Amino acid sequence: MSAAVGANAPSETISFTELSALLERIFVTHGASAEVAAVLAHNCATAQRDGAQSHGVFRMAGYLSTLASGWVNGAAVPQVEDVASGYIAVDAGNGFAQPALSAARPLLVRKAREAGIAVLAIRNSHHFAALWPDVEPFAEEGMIALSVVNSMTCVVPHGASRPVFGTNPIAFAAPCAGRPPLVFDMATSALAHGDVQIAAREGHSLPSGAGVDRHGQPTTDPKAVLDGGALLPFGGHKGSALSMMVELLAAGLTGGNFSFEFDWSRHPGAQTPWTGQLLIVIDPARAAGNDFAERARELVDRMAQAGVSRLAGERRYQNRAQAQQQGIALAPEHLAQLRQWAEG
Repeated sequence: MSAAVGANAPSETISFTELSALLERIFVTHGASAEVAAVLAHNCATAQRDGAQSHGVFRMAGYLSTLASGWVNGAAVPQVEDVASGYIAVDAGNGFAQPALSAARPLLVRKAREAGIAVLAIRNSHHFAALWPDVEPFAEEGMIALSVVNSMTCVVPHGASRPVFGTNPIAFAAPCAGRPPLVFDMATSALAHGDVQIAAREGHSLPSGAGVDRHGQPTTDPKAVLDGGALLPFGGHKGSALSMMVELLAAGLTGGNFSFEFDWSRHPGAQTPWTGQLLIVIDPARAAGNDFAERARELVDRMAQAGVSRLAGERRYQNRAQAQQQGIALAPEHLAQLRQWAEG
């Protein structure tokens, strides 16, 4: 580890490997099994490395508080069910979704290669991280992946007066010839809930139209949104419709909880939503005579000619390259807190 350069930069850096190992120790110390800890630590370190501040080490306090509350099973063993030729279901056992995906991944890839498409339905699961790390690895193997996950109730449907939906993100990844995969991860709410928490912590205002206070009145104060208020869907009725779709696919189809169906009131400190997740993986090689990656590059080139200067995911790749060369920058107090947690 070394001092970071720059007047406004955090003063310490840590390598991706070191951060992953540190986070893994923390998870094990606080009740996760070694298998679950390894998956969650890699996921969290990946988000921090790639600049997703709202889903990196910022989430660790929430993970630990949830584990301490007894709300989630940090040692759950996912049960993978081979349902049909192109369909897999996983009962996450009230554990985290990423270990469930990890357990089903070999079968999911094999089915997608054999049939051209495969669906993975995860239920009884908690998802508290960025969604794009779930889909990007499939695109790195030449496949297309789409995933949706619902969340805790904190978003007011368009035209409604109280929250029903979660932030309900959608993530997509596809291979592209001559460059890293095309990847996007977007909440169907105006902002991710983690971004609201960070804005409240740092004293920033929210964009107009992002949320309402406890009385249903528009507000740009993140604390008012968090204190009994709620977020709004992006794009009005369009984002609201997409959020409804996510609820139906991630919970209605998988057998997971809708965002409004679980009650964590008996578990003070719980923060992870107990919901469901759906993934669809497609092998484009099955499309006869169609080199998908080259076609994707053709589209990207045309977008550049039209004036598009940055594609979805490019900032993450830039942050990743910088972190690989210089390490992951963390504020000294944040790194000290992680080390303290690792000691128990």
